[in-house]
Amino acid sequence: MKFGLFLLSFSLAGQMAAQVAQQANEGYKTSEGRAQVGGGLASANREKTQRPRDLIAAMEVKPGMTVADIGTGVGFMLPYFSEAVGEKGKVVAEDIFPDFLDKARQRASEKKLPNVDFVLGDTKDAKLREGTVDRALVLDVYHHFDYPAEMLASIAKGLKPDGRLVIVEYYKRKGAMGGGDRALTHIRLDEDDAIREIESNGFKLLSKSEFNPNSQWIGVFVKK
Repeated sequence: MKFGLFLLSFSLAGQMAAQVAQQANEGYKTSEGRAQVGGGLASANREKTQRPRDLIAAMEVKPGMTVADIGTGVGFMLPYFSEAVGEKGKVVAEDIFPDFLDKARQRASEKKLPNVDFVLGDTKDAKLREGTVDRALVLDVYHHFDYPAEMLASIAKGLKPDGRLVIVEYYKRKGAMGGGDRALTHIRLDEDDAIREIESNGFKLLSKSEFNPNSQWIGVFVKK
């Protein structure tokens, strides 16, 4: 009987591990849902709220670097990265949804960005070329990882030995995602727990700070 209960518990634990971000990903299951989400990702006031140039400065992006935008969505960060790395650098725009990548390609085309490559990843693998990336950004995306251990391993594989993983994430606290309690159910882990999870999967925290007051934190990690 005890062995049977153990097997049941093990099975349930496996199911939970495979869908750790189920709540956060509910709106991404259909093309209609992603279209609605995409409208917010392309919001006109996002430059003010997301502060892309401050983010690039915090990432210490330099000309000639290769930067990976993990979960690029509609490609909000692509023009800023493209400018920062220059004509000798490269931007890798990764997402797991082809329709998001189509929108990101359209944005890159409209902005005439010559140095952006597009990669269709999956829930376990960002499909980055091994050892090629100087900076990998996970912007408001970490809470969407259904398989954080596998995704972190794939990002680590893509980074150069001295590459850095930069994560900007919402706090799991009331009011962090605007008014109300949305962050309490939408965000899987608060700052300290997220950092512990990341550090237990091949990375070491280099620095952390508040990025947007009472809303987002930023962590910079290196490979162990």
